[in-house]
This record gives sequence, C-alpha cells and structure tokens, in this order.
Amino acid sequence: MADTAAIIVCDDEPDLREAVAEYLAKRGMDVRQAEDGAVLRRLLAERPADCVVLDIAMPGEDGLSVARALRAESDIGIVMLTAAGDVVDRVVGLEVGADDYIAKPVDLRELLARLRAVLRRREATQQALAGAAGAPALSQPATGTPALPPGKRVRMGRTWLDLDARRLTGADGAEIPLGPSEFALLRAFAERPGRVLSRETLLDLAHPRGDEHFDRSIDVRIARIRRKVEAVPERPAVIKTIRGAGYVFDPAADA
Repeated sequence: MADTAAIIVCDDEPDLREAVAEYLAKRGMDVRQAEDGAVLRRLLAERPADCVVLDIAMPGEDGLSVARALRAESDIGIVMLTAAGDVVDRVVGLEVGADDYIAKPVDLRELLARLRAVLRRREATQQALAGAAGAPALSQPATGTPALPPGKRVRMGRTWLDLDARRLTGADGAEIPLGPSEFALLRAFAERPGRVLSRETLLDLAHPRGDEHFDRSIDVRIARIRRKVEAVPERPAVIKTIRGAGYVFDPAADA
C-alpha cells in the first residue's frame, strides 16, 4: 500500500531532503535519506525500497546516471526532482526509466500525490505481470531501460517496426502508413517491452515539445495503432490496457 511504502529521498540539499522525509514520514511512509548515489546504493543493498525520490542535479554522479543504473537492475519506482521548466531533464529522465518527475521548488502535497500514483501503478504492474485475473504473464522484465539498440526491427503482433527507417510493415512486407505521433508511440513501447507506461509518460516520450497536453489524446492514438498491429483490435494482445495504470507492450503476443 502507498501509505506504508518504503521510500528513499536522495538529494544533496540537506534542508530539502529532511523536509521531504519528515513530510512523508508523518503520512505513514517508511523514509530513509541519502545525500548521493553511493549512499543510495548502500541503503538499497541493506534493504529494498518501493520508490526513490531522486534529484537530478547532484554533484559527482548525477541523478540521471543513478536512475539509469537503478532501472537496469530493478523495477523500483523513481520520481525525479528537476529544475523548474527544464523540459530536457524531464524527458531524458523519463527516457532512462523514471516513472514521474516534479519540479523544484517542491510542493510537498503534489509530491505525495505523485508518489502515491507511482506506487499504485507499480502495484498494478506487478499484478499484471503475475497474471492477475487469469491473464498470462508477460515474457519481458518491467524495466525502463530500452531493450533494443537503435536500428533494430521489432515484431509487434502481426507487424514489424523498423526504428531506423521509421516504417511499419505487415507480414507481406507492405508498408503500413504511420503518422509521426503514431511512430513515436510505437517506438516508446518497442524500447520498453513489458513496462507499464502511464498516459502522462507516453505524452512526454512521444511529445517532448509539449504540443499535446491531453491524456485522452493518447487513448485515441493507441486505438488507431491497434488497428494496424493487432490481429483483433477489439481484443488487444500486443498493446494491452492495464486498468488504472496505463498501457503495456507484450512482445510475445501472437501475430
């Protein structure tokens, strides 16, 4: 449950770190503190955590590097602290596997809400991957690290996505037309197999310039690409809906 979650706050600013830790602890969370990546790793080795609140701008190893390493090893929740208005840090953070971000100065109530949302999505992901409600478990780990280097062709149900050529082709080799935003969404899924992606994460990955600001626009676009990659779009197997959490790409789905 979100209120009893184990959290590590990693920030080199003692005042901010302690304020965040105190606020979360008063709301029932099990909170530890780390001033840098090395201490964070030591704390995780001593005892796992459900989520890390991780500052990007730390001396020495920065938060993006730490997030990338964490995501390569586990599906721990990661909420990044970014400079206000820094879209580049926000997008890069999501690309290396962060689940969410919040800008400094930190609004503690918003941070708590975002943490709880990440924890709920993480719980939904674990249930989905465990085959909740009789659904088959996915064959890929739920990590945020891109599973494929650039230039690879990825099978997506009955189609193939060429990441370099930005083309989607059917089993017969015929090209299936793709709009730029449709390709961006397919690429986000192809590089993160088995990981549940929220609508907000998909908006940031597929529209880093902020030209779309409506969560439900993702639903419309996913409905469109399902008609292209799914054998039966009304019963999606390739890009599945995880209720209350987002969408997940199953690379093992039958063509």
